[in-house]
Amino acid sequence: MNAKRSALAGAAQEKPLAWPGDPERISAESIDFEALAHVLANTCRRGGRLRRYHSFAAHGVAMSEAIEDLTATTGGDVREAALLALLHEAAVAWLGPDAAPAQRSTPRLRRLGEKTDRAVREAAGLGAKPASGPAELVRFVARMADAAEERDVPGAGGSASPLLAFPPIERRIRSLAPDRAARIWLERLNALRETPGAAGSISAPHPGVSGNNREEEAHATQARTT
Repeated sequence: MNAKRSALAGAAQEKPLAWPGDPERISAESIDFEALAHVLANTCRRGGRLRRYHSFAAHGVAMSEAIEDLTATTGGDVREAALLALLHEAAVAWLGPDAAPAQRSTPRLRRLGEKTDRAVREAAGLGAKPASGPAELVRFVARMADAAEERDVPGAGGSASPLLAFPPIERRIRSLAPDRAARIWLERLNALRETPGAAGSISAPHPGVSGNNREEEAHATQARTT
């Protein structure tokens, strides 16, 4: 009985979430990032056509960490690019998997996708329109992350090959349970938003991840403890 009462009390204390709703009415003020994290974590990449679950939230974290890896030696606007990468496919939460930036095939999806992208960026503290440098870097890393997904996630390698092949990111992509993916996505969002300044390293190295053995390196989020 005590355990049951504790569970009921915990459920009662959970704050209500403002789930993604009508994209026509979206604004920066309406966005609940905790709700967004859960939707992205509960939505499988490639329309679920995979043999192992891989969420949009986990993919966003992989892209964001890859940005930090690529810019570690070059400096530059690390925070903005890493945050843009984390939010790259956020519109999926409002418009479905077809709203991922590379798949907006109709005028409506393009219009609402761009509107949603702007609102999400503003809510995260970024400009409505990203600078060309970070935006181009994110587009490049998105292709690299897709290549890594095809390398690491069973069932992802059946898509048509692009005209221009991209090398995969070095970090291995591992499956994450939805609740864990949502938590890690939200933690990274908060860390990036709180980072003072725009240049330099975003965060300390992830526990359990060795930078000296990239071929065997697992996805950084897999090394975290629950």
